[in-house]
This record gives sequence, structure tokens and C-alpha cells, in this order.
Amino acid sequence: MSEDAEWTVADTCRHAVLCWLATVDRKGQPSVSPKEIWHHEGDSFVIADIASAGSIRAIQTHPRVCVSLIDVFRERGHKLIGAAEIIEDGASRFEALVPPLREKAGPDFPIRNVIEVRVEKTVPILAPSWRFFPERDADEHIRRSRETYGMRSR
Repeated sequence: MSEDAEWTVADTCRHAVLCWLATVDRKGQPSVSPKEIWHHEGDSFVIADIASAGSIRAIQTHPRVCVSLIDVFRERGHKLIGAAEIIEDGASRFEALVPPLREKAGPDFPIRNVIEVRVEKTVPILAPSWRFFPERDADEHIRRSRETYGMRSR
């Protein structure tokens, strides 16, 4: 399991399809919202505001957030914890952050704002099977996940 033990945030970002943004609204109500257009670089994690009105409102009130990214087949990922800032279209920072998001979004999804999360802490996410069956490598986790979800291997 040596190479599997060195799973990094970059590895998670290469394999995750969606991320989930956890926020808290002005009444203290927590919310988790899936986001499909995102980019990670260094200590900055940016998310495209395509249809994120609730997330934007919550961040304006409580900027502390948690982003979870999981490779569902390898059954592992990371939580990214930090403070979020809304960067509006038209701001110079917006133009600096938006290119990798536009590349993923293509022409179909207009990006209204960029949610920038300054990552202060990362925490690994590991399915219990990694602890209960340390002899299994990533390939075995992938095989078992595909089996569990009824997916045929390619």
C-alpha cells in the first residue's frame, strides 16, 4: 500500500468529478451543494458560480467553508477547509482566476462569479475499507467499487 498511502490533494483533484461545498447561512443552517466546475492550484481552490445563489448568500454572511472532493472508485479524497471570497465578474482578480474554469465550463455555462477558497487546512478522507483491509491496493478498491455500483470494467 506504499504508493496508495501517499495520496495527495492533487491526486484527488485529478480523479474527482464533483466537489461539494459546505456553507452555513445567516440562520446557522448548514448546506452542502455539488459543484462541477472547479480548479485547484496551490492554496487556492476556485469554483465557478454557475447557479450558486444560495452558496453566494451564505458565504457573504459566513465565509468559513469546507470543500469535499472524493474519488468514488478509489474511495478516498480530501476536505479543504478555509475562508471563501466572492470574486465578481469585472474585478481584475476575476479575470486572473476564471480561465481554467471557462475551459471546463465551455460556452454552455456562463460564469457569474468565482468563489475563491483560501485553503488553510486539508484533511484526508478515507473509506473505512482502507483501514479494515490495508492489504487492498487502489486497483482492488476500484474493482470492488465498480462491482458494488453495478458497473462493468472497461
